[in-house]
This record gives sequence, C-alpha cells and structure tokens, in this order.
Amino acid sequence: MTTQLKPEDAVPDSSGATVVSATTGEPVRLFSKDWFAGIAVRYAMVFVMLLVIAYFSYRSARFATPDNLVTILVAAAPFALIALGQTLVILTGGIDLSVGSVIAVSAMAGAATAKANPGQVWLTVLVAMLVGLAVGCINGFLVSRINVPPFIATLGTLTAGSGMAYVIGGGAPINGLPAEFGAIANTKILGLQIPVLLMIVGIVALAIIMKRTTYGMRVYAVGGNRNAAEIAGINAKNVLFSVYAFSGLLAGLSGVMLASRVISGPPNLGQGYELDAIAAVVIGGASLMGGRGTIWGTALGLLMIQTLNNGLDILVVPAYWQDVIKGVLIVAAVAVDVWSSRRRT
Repeated sequence: MTTQLKPEDAVPDSSGATVVSATTGEPVRLFSKDWFAGIAVRYAMVFVMLLVIAYFSYRSARFATPDNLVTILVAAAPFALIALGQTLVILTGGIDLSVGSVIAVSAMAGAATAKANPGQVWLTVLVAMLVGLAVGCINGFLVSRINVPPFIATLGTLTAGSGMAYVIGGGAPINGLPAEFGAIANTKILGLQIPVLLMIVGIVALAIIMKRTTYGMRVYAVGGNRNAAEIAGINAKNVLFSVYAFSGLLAGLSGVMLASRVISGPPNLGQGYELDAIAAVVIGGASLMGGRGTIWGTALGLLMIQTLNNGLDILVVPAYWQDVIKGVLIVAAVAVDVWSSRRRT
C-alpha cells in the first residue's frame, strides 16, 4: 500500500528508479505528485543549472557555442582542483581557508624555480606541488594533532602564506620567465588544455575513490560522527591529516597552472579563490557540518559558478552585480539544504 507523504519527505532511492520516504523508507507511487516533488528536491541544482543555460542561450547567441564551452572549462579547471580538495576537508567537518595563499606561494616558488632552471618544466611543477603539500601538512598537523580549530589553523596559514609569496618575489612579481613555463597550462592534448584534462581526470578519479574505497568511507564516517568512527576503529587523526595535505597538494598544482597561464609569478595570485571553492562545494549540496556531500555535486556547483560568471560577462553585467548574484545563490543553496534537512528530521 502506498504511503501518503509530504513532498519534502519523498526522495529517490540509490538506484533512482523509485522514490522512497526519507523518514519511513516506504515507497511512493511512481509519477505521483510526491514522486515529482522528491525528484525536484534531490535534483534542484541540476534544474537550476539547465534554466541558467537556457536563459543565457536565449539572451546571447555567443553563449551556446563549442568555443564558449571550452572557455568555461578552461576557467573552471584551476578552481576545480582546489574545490576537490576543499570537498574532502568539508566532508570531515572542517574548512580550509588557506588555499588562496597556497596558490600564491606555490606559483611564486614555481616561477622562481623556472627562472633559475629554464627548460626544467618537471622540476617547476614538482616544487610548486611540494610547497602546497608542505602547507597542507602544516594545516593537517595543527588540526589533527594539536586540535587547533580548522578555521583558526587555516586562517593563520592564509596570512602567513600571503606574506611568504611576497617574500619569495622580494615584494614584486616574478617576470621574464622562459617560454617552457607557459607550456605547462597552454599545451593541448586531444584538443583540450592540460588543466582541463586534469580537472576531468581528477573529478572522475576522486568520485570513484570516495564512492568505492574504504578511504572514502572513512572520510564520510569522520565527518558524520568522529567519536563513533574512532570507536569503529578508524584513525580519525590520520584521516584529518590526509585531507588537509591533499587539499594543499591540489592548491599547489592549481597555483603553478594559473601562473603558467599568464607566464608570470604574481604574489597576489589566488586571492579570494578559497571563497569560490567553498561556494562550489556548498552549492553542490555538501554540508558544512560534515558527513554529507559528493564530488559530482561539487563539480556541478563549480560549473554553475563558472557558467554564471561567463554568461554575465557576455551580457556585460557589472562585476559588483555578479558578486551579489553569487552571494544570493550561496545563501539560497544553504537555506534550502538546512530546510530540507530539518523537514526530513
């Protein structure tokens, strides 16, 4: 017998073929009003994304073109790397505010290496990634071993990293870099630039890891209930350390890619990027309390932000209005998430 449920109580099951109650687990009649309501709640951001694409396509013929799609992907790629790392951190109930500064200090370290060792592209990338990893390890140590709150720990490395980027460059950008440095981000493989390929591979690989491996299960468990996870035998300290280290590593890679794109080492590179990364994760449906969110949701949130930026630029909307729109979108996404969680509870 079909159970009568409120619309907000109806959610799709894991297969997507039927809809079950979020509270009782009983099935809802296929194609009923409650069934459609459950689908709408679960895939609201997908529908919003489709509406945004349809609106911009209607307003400008330049938007819905293959070239513009590539432009969106190229713009999204560096953000994708830091958003993926931020997703793992947020899944554990933490936050990483330092990624913007990690981008800057990694870019400066990579640029300095490239200038001192022209032609050694692999060394440039390696140094940038190691710098990012080092900062991530510092964050992980502070959070997991000393129990410094993530907000405070990463705020400290945000400030220190920003200053260190200027120290590396002597207070000025590093220019006069070899042409090989620009090839890091501008080389194309199969018609796509290397950052875009890294974004695609990273999203698919991390989605599989979080869905199919015990490591992914441990990350979700620590974020859902750390005490219960430790009772179950999970080393929460190691999990926390790993997600911050991974976030720093990806931020370092993003930094060298961004610097390669402009063939320069600006010490203010990445400023404010941490906010866009957090926004992508939140818009994608992750909970800031930890334990809930997906890599695919982050990818969707990231593409939503970049699509909005691109479409609003095409329509010549002032930058300050773009910030207003993105801010409203973030608040709306969090409000819907909180409302939905309370109703299900």
